[in-house]
Amino acid sequence: MWARVTNMYTLEAQNIGRRKSGGREGGIRSGLHLGILFVKIGKILLILAKGGETIFVLLIIGMLLLFQGIPAAAKGEDQKGIRPQEQQVLKWRDERDVFFKSHARSPLLPHDKKEFKRLRYYPVDPGYVYDGQIERYVFNINNPRYYATFLTNKGTSKRYLRYGKFHFILGGKEFVLEIYKSILSDTLFIPFKDKTNGKETYEGGRYIDAEILPDYKMIVDFNMAYNPSCAYNPSFACVLPPQENTLDTVIRAGEKDFK
Repeated sequence: MWARVTNMYTLEAQNIGRRKSGGREGGIRSGLHLGILFVKIGKILLILAKGGETIFVLLIIGMLLLFQGIPAAAKGEDQKGIRPQEQQVLKWRDERDVFFKSHARSPLLPHDKKEFKRLRYYPVDPGYVYDGQIERYVFNINNPRYYATFLTNKGTSKRYLRYGKFHFILGGKEFVLEIYKSILSDTLFIPFKDKTNGKETYEGGRYIDAEILPDYKMIVDFNMAYNPSCAYNPSFACVLPPQENTLDTVIRAGEKDFK
């Protein structure tokens, strides 16, 4: 009987830990610690008392007091202090995993989709988040520079609008990214390459999508850099990042190589 009782509350403690911390490792550890403590309480009470029902009541009271006395930080420590931008990145990554695993338009090949668990990323690093002013281009539609024509891995081409430049500093050095805009929407598109390509990240470079903020400002978050679809399936046609967006540095943020 006591084995069943203590096991039941150990499992419940683990569930409590997961619910309190969103199912991440901190919550699981908290649940395991709670479970171990509950079992210890049960053993102590079993030794000190021999009254059957009395033991059961004391055990429940002890567990309730123990849980109520745990500091809030221990119940969900890993969720406290997370910045809104980091929460957005983690949510975006979870949504991408669901899309890749279950959506009909997932770029994964059938055998990869069957075994897929999650995409690989660098840990979220706030040092790779930049907000600032867009240096706007103002081109007449007849200007040859109005459109940017990208080559794809299939030898075809795709057109975007040249929107502007974005300056940022990394490691004490200033870099510039060319910003493009989709012809059919206001989404900003930043294809880029860096020194991690072919080693830690996809050899063909990565992409970042961004929004136009008031006063023509924007946020460039390299934590949300992602691989083009052809990184998973060669049948897709993907834009090749232009030479001007080849960064002479390592960007250890965002998505890693798929395999």
